[in-house]
Amino acid sequence: MGKKKDKKGKGAEKTALKTAKKAEKKARAEADEDLEALIAEFQELDRKRTQVTEEPCAPPLPRCNGSLVAHPEKEELILFGGEYYNGQKTFVYNDLFFYNIKKNEWSKVQIPEGPPPRCAHQAVSLAQGGGQMWVFGGEFASPSQSQFYHYKDLWVLHLATRKWEKIDSSGGPTSRSGHRMVAVKRQLVVFGGFHDNIINYQYFCDVYTFNLDTYQWARLSPSGVGPSPRSACQLVPAPDGSVIVYGGYSKTKVKRDVDKGTVHSDMFVLSPEKGSTTEGAPQKWKWAHVKPSAINKPSPRCGFSSCVTAPNRAIFFGGVQDEEDEEELSGDFFDDSYFLDLENKKWFLTNLKGRKSKRRRRRAKKEKETESSESEDDSRERDEGEKSDSDSEEESMPLVPSPRMNTLMVTKGKILFLYGGVYEEGDKQVTLNDLYALDLHKMDEWRALVTSNPQDQEWLEESSSEEEEDDSHLGATGGKNSGSASDSDEGGSETKQDHPSVLSGENVADFFSRTKDHWMDLARKSAEEEAETFSEKALKKIAFQMAKLFHGEQAKVTKDDSQEGEH
Repeated sequence: MGKKKDKKGKGAEKTALKTAKKAEKKARAEADEDLEALIAEFQELDRKRTQVTEEPCAPPLPRCNGSLVAHPEKEELILFGGEYYNGQKTFVYNDLFFYNIKKNEWSKVQIPEGPPPRCAHQAVSLAQGGGQMWVFGGEFASPSQSQFYHYKDLWVLHLATRKWEKIDSSGGPTSRSGHRMVAVKRQLVVFGGFHDNIINYQYFCDVYTFNLDTYQWARLSPSGVGPSPRSACQLVPAPDGSVIVYGGYSKTKVKRDVDKGTVHSDMFVLSPEKGSTTEGAPQKWKWAHVKPSAINKPSPRCGFSSCVTAPNRAIFFGGVQDEEDEEELSGDFFDDSYFLDLENKKWFLTNLKGRKSKRRRRRAKKEKETESSESEDDSRERDEGEKSDSDSEEESMPLVPSPRMNTLMVTKGKILFLYGGVYEEGDKQVTLNDLYALDLHKMDEWRALVTSNPQDQEWLEESSSEEEEDDSHLGATGGKNSGSASDSDEGGSETKQDHPSVLSGENVADFFSRTKDHWMDLARKSAEEEAETFSEKALKKIAFQMAKLFHGEQAKVTKDDSQEGEH
């Protein structure tokens, strides 16, 4: 009996160690796992560059969550950073591209000592000092997206001298991505965003300003009731110095290991209080909740994109409406666009006129000339012409970019530019790198400046065989191949004795905090068994994943037991 018990004990220990397989599968691809060290390596390589280089190039590779701004002094657009996911790995960029509007040409510019790779950051351009581009925050993701590093750094690219400068100023926002930033008079305004790691996440609704004269951050404490915490909202500056917040996305925990996403469709205005500015004292601000007319209001969605198109007007495009449950997430993508009157807070659905054909123009002129002396034959002839023109009109429907979310938009003069975005085909995520232009004066149709063929895009499916192999090791803790009924029962009994029990109502974070030493020991043993070397930070990530898997299995057992008790 003693020998059999010892054998079962070793089997239970082995089963517990195998529980870490899924976490290790992600971590193994990033053996150094320390993202800060990886970012430092990028920066060290960048320091070795001593010269600014510029080379003509093909359109940038597909990407999303980058930034696109207009050069304040030249007929150029500036694209920086972003990310691309191919089904197995995530690539994060810090490359810099300039698009010459008149020549319809791209060039890649490398400038030493710039920001490390990032996505979900924010950038604005300013017409000062020969032109500047300011960049704040964002995130760097590991290739498997098993962890994220969030930035809180502020950079400025001096366009005239082509030099990056990192701004060291205390009191700014905490590390985040998915925030929004706009320029209002002589300051930058930053709102919202989120911070995420494997253990927990946090959404923000705080507001900061950065003074462009003193280079000082200030956290605002506006009066009134403002927006709830969120990321990916639309932040639009108005001519009167106020800022409009619309929509966004956030998640909250609804029960153990289950999150609920919320797509916001509310609107708020943040404005400086009149007469609140006194010398030496910070300006006071206030929040106001706005309820625009329901007429022409966009349907609730996330991944909306927006930019100011005129002093008192902004345009919004695309987005996705998700249908989310505990098992899967699917969505409907949009290609519609809306104008928002920034003064009256009214929505207008944009209507493209389409380009008039020569035949339509000739017919309109002829009808005007013969309006008063039209014969019956002329009338019949006109009707036939109208039918022909109608067919022609159908053939030349206004061109509109395909449905997508998270596209980049910017205006230069009277032209609106739209770059890239993301949509989904089943389980495949398609990232675009096309470029469109719309004349905001004519409002006829979009022009495709750069086309994208999604069929040429590489997509690598996750290997299901590896997942099944991992599950086969789970044994009594919930795997598919748990052996005979007697072995499974005895192994399950031993496993429960080997691991700390989950207290009633205890969430994953609290459970891991209380039993951290136990899971860290298991993570170290598992690493030794596989002859792998991980940093202490990496082992903590693996330990948490082990605890999370065990916590989830115990929750499932408790739920099943309670249901059996009810019957």
